[in-house]
Amino acid sequence: MPTQVEPKLISGNANIPLSADIAGYMSGQRGHEISLVNAKVERFSDQEVYVEVYENVRGEDMFIIQPTSSPANDNLMEILIIADALRRSSAARITAVIPYFGYARQDRRTKARTPISAKLVANLLTQAGVSRVLTMDLHSAQVQGFFDIPVDNLYASPIFSLDIRTRFDCEPEDIVVLSPDAGGVARARELAKRIDAGLAIVDKRRVAAGEVAEMTVIGDVKNQICVIVDDICDTAGTLCKAAKVVLASGAREVHAYVTHGVVSGSALDHIQNSVLKSVVMTDSIMPTEAVKGSKKIRIIPTAPLFAQAILNIANGTSISSLFEAKTLDWLYARLP
Repeated sequence: MPTQVEPKLISGNANIPLSADIAGYMSGQRGHEISLVNAKVERFSDQEVYVEVYENVRGEDMFIIQPTSSPANDNLMEILIIADALRRSSAARITAVIPYFGYARQDRRTKARTPISAKLVANLLTQAGVSRVLTMDLHSAQVQGFFDIPVDNLYASPIFSLDIRTRFDCEPEDIVVLSPDAGGVARARELAKRIDAGLAIVDKRRVAAGEVAEMTVIGDVKNQICVIVDDICDTAGTLCKAAKVVLASGAREVHAYVTHGVVSGSALDHIQNSVLKSVVMTDSIMPTEAVKGSKKIRIIPTAPLFAQAILNIANGTSISSLFEAKTLDWLYARLP
């Protein structure tokens, strides 16, 4: 019989609580403690990243857990340097677990003489020794094609569908899932199918980056509970303006489900002062104390999903099985 592979986890500094939670869930699955590899990831006085691994990793199946959220460049460098340290220490395989993949929005040339930064990041990870990437809700699916190594892209929609079915005391036909722009229609349609809800679109027209000129609701939202779904909440301007337009179109109430809570600048104030009744975010990016203290924002964990995905990768079993809510139901059954 094949021997059970024991993956080893190492964490950068971007989201240590998530890394610890992943290790905890994996320990529960395995029936014995799986802890993070003892390592030092710190800065010299000139802010250069320094890494030292205190455990033997020769021939091990290593998983680096690190979202590349703000400060994006520092967190990206941590992954690269950790990967280099592991490769030079003869690790058998190095998987970068990147719950939030920064630079994914720079996935094409929108103007002359501009970079495709997502492709550059893909090259950097590969050259550093990463042999596989595990991430969640990439901003665009084409980013997977920038890599010459396997990329597993998990989805938050199964988790969202479980949460919606638990939280909303109404029939599915009373819920409408909305995309805040045309580019997110596939994501909204997928969630709507999972919960047997209706679908609508907020048509958004921009006059400049980060500046929305007008919005129009396409679809019937009158007297409906509306759920806006998006992959990233950055400044929250689009999200809050979309909620206002939807409510003005006759919606009963408006909620939002967002995978990656970047929440930069005055985003928190925008959310607090908006017509949104609630905003649900995952912990792919470590929430600040202000975000955790917001009465409108609720954080749902991704650790059970990532823990199972890491175990599946280590054992060579299916990742696509985690795309279904029924597969995750038992993982999230005991969550509050």
